[in-house]
Amino acid sequence: MAKEKIKRKGKKVDKVWLGIRIAFWAVVLAYYVFLIFGGSILGETSMFYLSLNIFSKIANPNIPIRLLSYVLFVLSLSFAAQYLLRFLGRFMHKGRAVMNLIASLIKYVAVIVLIFLILSAFQVDPMTLLVSAGVVSLVIGLGAQSLVSDVIAGLFIVFEGTFEIGDIVVIDGFRGTVKEIGVRTTQIVDWGGNIKVINNSDIRSMVNMTSELSVALVECDVEYGESLPRVETVIRDNLEKMKAAIPEIIDGPFYLGVSALGASGVTLKFTAQCEEGNRFQVERDMMRQLKLIFDENDVGIPFPQVTINQPKAFVSGTKHQKKAADKFLDEQSEKAKDIPTDGNQIK
Repeated sequence: MAKEKIKRKGKKVDKVWLGIRIAFWAVVLAYYVFLIFGGSILGETSMFYLSLNIFSKIANPNIPIRLLSYVLFVLSLSFAAQYLLRFLGRFMHKGRAVMNLIASLIKYVAVIVLIFLILSAFQVDPMTLLVSAGVVSLVIGLGAQSLVSDVIAGLFIVFEGTFEIGDIVVIDGFRGTVKEIGVRTTQIVDWGGNIKVINNSDIRSMVNMTSELSVALVECDVEYGESLPRVETVIRDNLEKMKAAIPEIIDGPFYLGVSALGASGVTLKFTAQCEEGNRFQVERDMMRQLKLIFDENDVGIPFPQVTINQPKAFVSGTKHQKKAADKFLDEQSEKAKDIPTDGNQIK
C-alpha cells in the first residue's frame, strides 16, 4: 500500500511538472511570435511591442513587460541550449561528460546574464556593477574556496578523461556507475539504485573498472579420487562449449591449473575476460557450466561426508618387551642428558 501511494504521488508530481513545462513553452512560443510579428500586428510604435522587444532602443520601456521579456528570452535560450547539448551527448560516449558540463555552465551563465539585464532595466550601469563585483568577489572568494576547488576539479575530470558517464568506478569504497559529472559534483549510482553525490574536489583516489576488460575468476573442486589427467582432458574438450554458452565472455575462458589442495578436494582455477558490468554474472554462468560439464562426464565434486570405521584391535606388549623398553629408555636418557631440549643449556 505504501509503495502504491508513493507511486501515485510521484505520478501526480510528474503531471504537475509536465503541465508547468507545457505552459512555459506555450508562453515562450507566444513571446517569439510577438517578438517577430508584433510590429506588424500591434504597430511599430506600440509601447507594448517596443517594451517587449529587448533589441529596441526605447528610452523608457514598460519595466514589467521588459523584465518579462528578459526572463523569457534568456531562459528559453538557456533551456534550448542545454537540451540540445544533452541530446547530442547521448550519441557521444567520450564527449557526453563534456556536453553535460557545458550545459551546466550555460545554466549558471544564463542566471548571471539575466541578473545583469534585470539590473540594467532599472538603469543600473553594468560596468559600475562589474567593478563593484570585483571587490565583492574577492570577499566572497575567501569563503567559497571549496566551491572554486570543486569547479576546477570538475574541469580536470572532464578534460583529462579520468572517467566518463556510464563508467563503473570505485570511489572511497563505493562502487557504482557514473550517472552525471557536473560543475561541482559527480553522481554515482550503485546496483541497488542508491545515488552517491561526491564533491569533485573530494575525489582523491579512484579505480576505473571500465577502462580495460575485467577478469572473471572461478574456482571449482574435484574429488581426490578423480584422475587429474582425465579431468583436464574433459575441461579441454568443453572450453569452447562454455564460451558459446556465455556470450558475454570476450576472451577465454582459460584453465589455469591446480590452485590448491583443499581439505576434501583438488581446487581448479578458471579465468575469462569480459566487461566490468558483466563480471559477476559471467562468474556465476561459468560455475553453472562447470557443474553441467562435470555432471555430463561423471566428474565428482566433493562435499562434506562422514565415514564410520570399525575400531582397530591393537596387539598388547609382552612382559619381555616392557622390560626391554624400560631399559632402552634409561639408556637413551643417559646418552641425551647433556643435550638441551627446551632452548636452555643444561648444566
